[in-house]
Amino acid sequence: MAWPWRRKSRRKLARIAIEGPIAGPTRERVLKALREVEEREFPALLLRIDSPGGTVGDSQEIHAAIKRLRAKGCRVVASFGNISASGGVYVGVAAEQIVANPGTITGSIGVILRGNNLSKLLERVGISFETVKSGLYKDILSPDRALTGDERELLQGLIDSSYGQFVAAVAEGRGLEEEQVRGFADGRVFSGAQAQELGLVDALGDEDTARRLAARLADLDEEKTLPVTFGKPQKRLANLIPGRALLGRLQEALNLELGWSGQPLWLYRP
Repeated sequence: MAWPWRRKSRRKLARIAIEGPIAGPTRERVLKALREVEEREFPALLLRIDSPGGTVGDSQEIHAAIKRLRAKGCRVVASFGNISASGGVYVGVAAEQIVANPGTITGSIGVILRGNNLSKLLERVGISFETVKSGLYKDILSPDRALTGDERELLQGLIDSSYGQFVAAVAEGRGLEEEQVRGFADGRVFSGAQAQELGLVDALGDEDTARRLAARLADLDEEKTLPVTFGKPQKRLANLIPGRALLGRLQEALNLELGWSGQPLWLYRP
C-alpha cells in the first residue's frame, strides 16, 4: 500500500528549475530533485530551463535521469525561459513536450573546447615550464605552447564524437532524422519561434502554458493544479549585499574560462 503522501502526490504537479550553467552543483541539485519526484510518484513534472548549457557529462546525467523518470510513467514538459541553449537543449529534449517563449534564445547545438595559449605572455615575464610526461599527448592544451597539428586532429575527433552524441539525442527526443538535425546543428542560435519551425519545440508560450500542458497530459485539473517546486538553490545572506550579484556573475564567467578550460562543453558562449 502506498503511503498517504504518495497518494496525494499523484494528484499534484512537480516543478524543477535549471538555472545558470549546468555543472557539478547544478547537476547534484537537479538529480536529487528528480529522485524525490520519482519517489513521491508525481504524475507530471514541469521542467523550467533557463541555462546556456554546460559540461557534457553533467548534461548527459540529467538527460538520462529525466528519461528514467518518464519510463516510470511521469509526464515531463520543459519550459524554456530567457535562454535554453546547447546543454540546455540537450536536457530539454529528454522531455515529452517543449514550450518556449517566442523570443527565447535557444539552439547552439554543438560542442566547444577552448584552451589558453599564454606562451607569448609567459615569455615576456620570463616564465617557462619544464614538462616530463608519459606520452606524446599528455600535456595537450598546455598553456605554455600552441597546439601541434596532430593534437588538433586528435581533439577534433573528440569533439566530433561528442557532437554525434548530441545530434543523436536531439533527433531521438524530437522525432527527427539525424541528417535533418545536422542541417541546423552548426552552433547557430534561434528564437523560440524559429525553433518551433525547425521542430525543436512543440508550442510557444510562457511557463504557465507549459504548466497547463503538463497538467492535461497527466489528467490533472489545469485550472487548480499548481506546481510543487523541488531542488531550490540555497539562499545565502551574502547575496543580499549590493553588487554581490554582479560579482557572482563575474566569478561565474571567470570559472567558465579557467575552470572549464580544456573540457568539451555543450555551452553557448557568445
